[in-house]
Amino acid sequence: MKLTMRWYGPQDSIPLHHFRQVPGVTGIVSALYNVEVGEVWPVELLQKHQKHIETAGLRWDVIESIPVPDGIKLGLKDRDRLIENYQQSIRNMAQVGLETLCYNFMPVFDWTRTDLSRAMQDGSTTLEFVQQDLDRIDLTLGTHGLPGWADVYTPEELQRLLEQYRELGEEGLFENYAYFLKAVVPIAQEVGVKMAVHPDDPPWSILGLPRIVRDQQTMQRILEVIDSPSHGLTFCTGSLGSSPQNKLPEMVRLFKGRIHFVHARNVKVHGDRSFYETEHPSPYGDVNMLEVFRALDEVGFAGPIRSDHGRMIWGETGKPGYGLYDRALGTTYLLGLIEGLQGTPSIPPHP
Repeated sequence: MKLTMRWYGPQDSIPLHHFRQVPGVTGIVSALYNVEVGEVWPVELLQKHQKHIETAGLRWDVIESIPVPDGIKLGLKDRDRLIENYQQSIRNMAQVGLETLCYNFMPVFDWTRTDLSRAMQDGSTTLEFVQQDLDRIDLTLGTHGLPGWADVYTPEELQRLLEQYRELGEEGLFENYAYFLKAVVPIAQEVGVKMAVHPDDPPWSILGLPRIVRDQQTMQRILEVIDSPSHGLTFCTGSLGSSPQNKLPEMVRLFKGRIHFVHARNVKVHGDRSFYETEHPSPYGDVNMLEVFRALDEVGFAGPIRSDHGRMIWGETGKPGYGLYDRALGTTYLLGLIEGLQGTPSIPPHP
């Protein structure tokens, strides 16, 4: 298992060399943030970003993510052109030696929370989702700047997209996803790239939008679209763990060989479709991290893992969920779990 941390590029408030100081971390999860959605990721920009990471003594292990445009998800008339661009981006990432691509197929919104700074009793703050609070938001007035929300849309554009996706429905979205997979996975397999779809976060419909990567049944259906070692999952313990119906260790064993990337974070469910994010160790939330990692060890998972989302602690400020301190604590906890299960891990040297 390879420990990584996410970095949001040169504009990130956390310098790369700080990640290098976290025990066990040798890899970075990152992306190009200056390429318009739907356009090809150029080799030159990939190489420049990669060199920046390597100069700091780290490796770029995972792309997270090359966004899938709405034109593909909705099956609009320009989807074949957009898919061709996506195919070329996959070829280009392989050309510079990048092998893992995390992406999602969530319509309009990415991961969604209703509170970016829920106060905890210990003085830290964390991310929270409360369905009732989401239901009160009037999207005709905009997206309110919440995370994972498509701020690039005007209120009018947003309403049009919402209507299109609601009309499309779950089956329509699945059909368009299958069309996309059948076009891009063969390219990924040809060039040695592993595609790892991230589950919906939260793993249920929000705002009446279809969501199709929610649980064991929907993920199994997706994997059956095309049987390829390049078509797999990002196993996110926080996204999946926010639904009590998801039994995470069992799912890890079921999806043996199809998990290409792991996001490890803990959540505490405190009502119907409501949860907040906690410290990473098992006792603080509803995810038994030890049993998840025991299952990962049993199925022989050896891919990249990152401590996903952290509280704001010790007075730190910054991008919600992506401060350094709590993610670093979470990473060292994960390193301890790996050592307990496998013995002292062999940490590869920094490049």
